[in-house]
Amino acid sequence: MATLSVSVSAAQLLPLSRPVFSSEKLGDGGGHAYYFRFRLRSPNPNPRLVFSTNRALHSMPELLNSASSMADEDSSEERALTVTLRDLCRNHVPDHVLRRVEEVGYVIPTDVQRQALPILFSGRDCVLHAQTGSGKTLTYLLLIFSVINSQRSAVQALIVVPTRELGTQVTKVARTLAAKSSESDLEQKSCTVMALLDGGTLRRHKSWLKAEPPTIVVATIGSLCQMLEKRILTLESMKVLVIDEVDFMFNSSKEVSSLRKLLTSYSTINNRQTIFASASIPQHRRFVHDCVQQKWTKSNVIHVHVNPVEPMPSRLHHRFVICGKNRRQETLLSLLHSDAPDSGIIFVGDQSEKSKKAGNAPPTTLLLDFLKASYNGGSDILLLEEDMNFNSRAASLLELRQGGGYLLVSTDLAARGVDLPETTHIYNFDLPRTVTDYLHRAGRTGRKPFSDERCLVTNIIASEERFVLQRYENELMFNCEELLT
Repeated sequence: MATLSVSVSAAQLLPLSRPVFSSEKLGDGGGHAYYFRFRLRSPNPNPRLVFSTNRALHSMPELLNSASSMADEDSSEERALTVTLRDLCRNHVPDHVLRRVEEVGYVIPTDVQRQALPILFSGRDCVLHAQTGSGKTLTYLLLIFSVINSQRSAVQALIVVPTRELGTQVTKVARTLAAKSSESDLEQKSCTVMALLDGGTLRRHKSWLKAEPPTIVVATIGSLCQMLEKRILTLESMKVLVIDEVDFMFNSSKEVSSLRKLLTSYSTINNRQTIFASASIPQHRRFVHDCVQQKWTKSNVIHVHVNPVEPMPSRLHHRFVICGKNRRQETLLSLLHSDAPDSGIIFVGDQSEKSKKAGNAPPTTLLLDFLKASYNGGSDILLLEEDMNFNSRAASLLELRQGGGYLLVSTDLAARGVDLPETTHIYNFDLPRTVTDYLHRAGRTGRKPFSDERCLVTNIIASEERFVLQRYENELMFNCEELLT
């Protein structure tokens, strides 16, 4: 598959208010998929732009003319810097929602919001591919509020998430935006948001669905399919379907068959707008091709890839320390004393099946006990892992969000979608198994929008793991500094 590219000066890229376009045809079925890549702030003096849309550029001169025309639009590009979320959403999103957006502090759009919202408001299916903490959740929620009719009692939007923790977080944001404050707003029927998540009380949800269906449902795939199979929940009125952390969902053997059924059997692409979102979509060109061929999306789906040259925020500083495996706890303790983090997450690998069968304590528990006995940094030390019951997991997250310093010892459960903006330090006590896992673990820090606060990602590795970390550096394009002990 050929890709047209053009080099332009860095001055033409700052800011980038309008893309140059090219077209690519996907598959044998005549469908078209469209790739948007936005490199907004590049230290590279000769960045490469790759874009596409439904209009083909027929010659290289036309392509170059389109690029050079950007220089003639400096004034409009400067105005783009002052565009607010309200400007982007005007005539699409209800005013009471925009007021709530501003009340909670979202005024200036992030890159993904600036680039994706006009596309989404046009009704196109979309793959949102942007850094962790870039504002993807608010992006698709604003779309949802632009199309739903709160006066109608029917499920009009469905957001599917991989974990209860992420679902709880998305539900909270959706309910915050749906809340009405003024007297004139209160006169109208409010939008209702249901959290249909694993570990919830399905009996109560059944009663709710039968009495008056919610407008928006946030669901994990297991609980959702139970309701769909029993026809307690139907999707005939669904206008928007969002699959968050889509790469994780498709890579989960437990969930992929149910997800495919949701996309093709319980609803059809002709009756809905489909949004896939993630910070990591390996082989994204192939994925977009599959979306069209498998009829998960319409043929004119648009791939919005924001900042592909820099998959992680530049304010993240990556470090590593080499030590023997029997000295990892002491090394971590030394790092904690020297860094004195206000808030941090320590990621620990999953317990092996062999260790479980032998009756050994989970490595997370062992590390938690060690830190509680040895570390006196003043932060609360908490635990989050899959084997905890849902109430215990919810209690840990609630305590984290009540303020004050914390150290969270966690498996990769905390790496997907959990939003803890105060986190400044990440410690990989065990190196992530994949480059995607590294991206999502590192993405738990540096999440404050428009902040230049320096955040640290520290890897504790054995000497034989150095080549694995180097591979992650190459694929994610970051440099990792060695700490000498």
